Amino acid sequence: MRLAQIALPSGVVHAGLVEGDEVTDISGPRGEAVLDLLRRASTAGRPLAEVVADAPRGERHSRRALTDAPAGAPRLAIPVHPPEVWGCGVTYRRSAEFRDEDAQTTARGIYDQVYTSARPEIFFKAPAARCVGPGEPIRVRADSTFTAPEPELALVLDQNGGIVGYTVANDVSAWDIERENPLYLPQSKIFQGCCALGPTIVTPDEAGDGRGLNLSCRIHRSGRTIFEGAVSTDRIGRTFDELIHYLMLDNPIPDGTVVLTGTGVIVTREHALAPGDVVEIEVERLGVLWNPVGPSST
Repeated sequence: MRLAQIALPSGVVHAGLVEGDEVTDISGPRGEAVLDLLRRASTAGRPLAEVVADAPRGERHSRRALTDAPAGAPRLAIPVHPPEVWGCGVTYRRSAEFRDEDAQTTARGIYDQVYTSARPEIFFKAPAARCVGPGEPIRVRADSTFTAPEPELALVLDQNGGIVGYTVANDVSAWDIERENPLYLPQSKIFQGCCALGPTIVTPDEAGDGRGLNLSCRIHRSGRTIFEGAVSTDRIGRTFDELIHYLMLDNPIPDGTVVLTGTGVIVTREHALAPGDVVEIEVERLGVLWNPVGPSST
């Protein structure tokens, strides 16, 4: 099952069910969003698929029309407005090696320590207000000279830590700020337009367990591809259960929490994002998330 959100010209967002090339409005008379459906399923202790099956079917839209919508028309929106987004760092060996090689302080080596330690790195990434959906601009941080995309598989959780679905994520990060000193991580990670999610949420019955999926990233500039890289999610060095366990230790989470599982595609400094670039991230079975790069919000 694939879920999406439809942004109406009024600004209201409706839940949608994606079936082939169509997106059907399932918001019902109350105008429910995907987060409302997740909460309803969790509160009632029912599978999300049952709640969706019971939802009334409304207007049907062409998925292509929603994706390429002109101004003033219904468009494909972020697939859920997450109450919280959490990131998991250094889950791929290549990420640990690159970060240690590029570290500018005496903290060199700490990334490999995190990769091999029992406790994973978990950090707060963003509330919904800092997130964008497909086709919406991500940002370059104003005080950064090396802001880069981090293409990731994302987990969508219920309040009990159950994986209700997967989506594609871009953990946009100011790598130069983090390399200057790891204690600057929050400033590296949290800013307007720092997290993109989409295009849909795909449930485990269709996406599987999230392992063995090919994940790729492309950066386009002035009509040409300046960067391309790929990795398999099999290379994630931790289990999802492990990441969720540590996230939830003395830390209750709300329905719709999103967890980013780390990046294994490393963008080099020469390909730092610039306004006008377009970033495409594709995860097998999940689809393509694309976002233009806008200027800083300051």
